[in-house]
Amino acid sequence: MEDRVDVRLDDTAQINCMFSTEDGLGGTIIQWFYVTRTGEKQRIYYLESGLSYPEKGTPFSDRISVNGTGATEGVVLTINKVQLKDELEFICYVKSLTDGTAEGRTKLRVFRVQKGISIQEESMSKIGTCEVTNGYPKPNITWYKDNTPIVLFSTEVNVLPSITIESTGLYSVKSELAMKVVKEDADALFYCEVTYFAPGEETMMVETSPINITVYYPHTDIIMWVESPKGKIKEGDNVVIQCSGNGNNPYTTFSIKGGENLSADTSELVVENITRLDSGKYECFALDMESFEEISTNITVFVNYLEDVVIKPGKIMEVPQGDEREATCNALSSLPTQTAWFKEVVKGHTLALKDATFDTAGTYVCIVTAEEVEGLERSGTMRVYIEGVVPLDLNCYVQGYPYPTVTWSTSEGKVSHFLGETTDDGVISTASVKVTGDIIVFCNATNSLGEDSVTFNIKAKGSGVIIAVIIICILLLAILGSVLYFLYKKGKICGRSGKQDLSKGKAGKDNIVVEMKSDNTEEAVLLGVNGEKQLPSDQVWQTHVRALFRCHVY
Repeated sequence: MEDRVDVRLDDTAQINCMFSTEDGLGGTIIQWFYVTRTGEKQRIYYLESGLSYPEKGTPFSDRISVNGTGATEGVVLTINKVQLKDELEFICYVKSLTDGTAEGRTKLRVFRVQKGISIQEESMSKIGTCEVTNGYPKPNITWYKDNTPIVLFSTEVNVLPSITIESTGLYSVKSELAMKVVKEDADALFYCEVTYFAPGEETMMVETSPINITVYYPHTDIIMWVESPKGKIKEGDNVVIQCSGNGNNPYTTFSIKGGENLSADTSELVVENITRLDSGKYECFALDMESFEEISTNITVFVNYLEDVVIKPGKIMEVPQGDEREATCNALSSLPTQTAWFKEVVKGHTLALKDATFDTAGTYVCIVTAEEVEGLERSGTMRVYIEGVVPLDLNCYVQGYPYPTVTWSTSEGKVSHFLGETTDDGVISTASVKVTGDIIVFCNATNSLGEDSVTFNIKAKGSGVIIAVIIICILLLAILGSVLYFLYKKGKICGRSGKQDLSKGKAGKDNIVVEMKSDNTEEAVLLGVNGEKQLPSDQVWQTHVRALFRCHVY
């Protein structure tokens, strides 16, 4: 291998590796390495029979390739778009099955044609040349910097004039300006002024267009910042950290390091899906490749977090009916948090369930948010079950006009929870009663013309209630049959004594028939009937009460 390969910046470099082996390329393993600035070897390419690939995650991964040289034994490493940081030592490592191992080294030198002027140069730098041809009498040239004449014969300035007398007797004058530049000259404008005499002792003047020079100067300070995201950082963000210097030096390389995260030879570091473990100090280093001086700065990055929600007493809570319970919802966070419960919208970490009913049961969702960081939130769920006696639903159907008002009461007091619905010819009222022992329930109906009621006698024992209802229904049916037979014999029924008026001012309670209905028994009807005649002018009021007894088991 060659000791040294020279290449211009941004050009393509080729490094040859020649070797001889009886195994040929098919029986040889070839690996390419480069030596880092810390002296470590880093592999960049692997080549074996039928297998070749560049190493991922190196500065050369997408810029190199390895091909045969055209000779029987030999390969060439090609590096595209050579950069200043590529000025390194490269190693070709060859391993043969029969000949063992060997390696060769080549240093890559990178050159760049200077387009600017460095203030670190000890000698004066050429600024520009001003030339006038074929004039007479001899013209004079004066150099200006920002509208101020440049003082000649200074230790920092040198103007080199040259005068040529053409064969025609005319003068050609050239003036070359050189000076030792400073940082402030980066913004300066230079131009030259030509003066010459005209007829009538008149002096003429011509100015050139101003020029600006590129001044290279080293970094004396660097700054570092988080480019993205703006504001506070949370776990899962893709974070971009950048640094920049106050100089203008193409020979400076930057690198950023923080924990296990590193950006080699670049002024930008991207940390994907950042976690709280990535919190800490991040440093930026700027190395001047000419003077090998290094400066650095650092920032502290803090990653906010919000852990999973913890619900106490747990994801399932059993609450006795009518009892009170509390549940808490919290999540460990680096920031203050806000908590909200949903099913019933409640704010705060604690959910208080008071006087629990079966409607209280269900799934509750709590959401914990850290409002200072957008999108930082966690959620959890809790299932609530209500323990208790299933209530009995009692239905009472009342006919009458004006529409009756229905109330419920028990032998222990009033029933506070019941619903009513008005139909075309009456009112349907439903009451839910909690049965913990034997109980009597009353359905009371009243309007401006009177009142009526029906009684539910409920036994706490399961099958006993059904048996009692069946016995009562049989007795009532027997009484109803006797009454109908008696009326038939007396001629009070239509078809035997003619058309009868079934309306009466008020239905007597003695004529009410009660029929109870459950999911497994018959239906019960309370019907007041009176066949006496009544004058058209008399007020008519009729009440028809039907009681339905249902037990809903959940």
